[in-house]
Amino acid sequence: MAAWNSRGLRGSSLEEYINMTNEKYLLNHLGLIQKIPTPITPIKINQETRQITLVASLIRNLLGMGSLMGIPVCFDAKECAADTFPIHNIHEHQVEFMKEFERQDGIAFIILFFSARDEFYYLPFSDIIKFWERAKAGERKSFTYDEIDKSFRINSGKGIMIHYLETIQKDLDRREQ
Repeated sequence: MAAWNSRGLRGSSLEEYINMTNEKYLLNHLGLIQKIPTPITPIKINQETRQITLVASLIRNLLGMGSLMGIPVCFDAKECAADTFPIHNIHEHQVEFMKEFERQDGIAFIILFFSARDEFYYLPFSDIIKFWERAKAGERKSFTYDEIDKSFRINSGKGIMIHYLETIQKDLDRREQ
């Protein structure tokens, strides 16, 4: 089975839910978020069927970016089937970009979906960097469901599937303290 077929479509439901949320935010004039697609180049094509069987990305995958209520945001969405999330699923270039984005007064985060629990969480950059640095120091190379701040659970509401705007406000309130 080709790599793009087994891994490339993983999380597509999560991405669709986030797209629906972002459309609602736009319709309600709450924000403008754009998921920047990763350009790909076909590497292998089955000559008989003309189907692409292997692809490569020419650039590193990019994050969703935009503005919510006038606040610059960047984020990625990750899905986890177990209660343990491997930190290597967050790429170094993403961490570096998020770090610089936060230095420029933006808000960087991950929307993490624990699929077995059917729960969505907002993972602020302060937690991402803590888990990242712990792994870089040779300690645990993952984080667990129990380590996630449960006050950052993302709920649906007001016709919005993954209403992450409310958790951004919680993060902003926490930063002001």
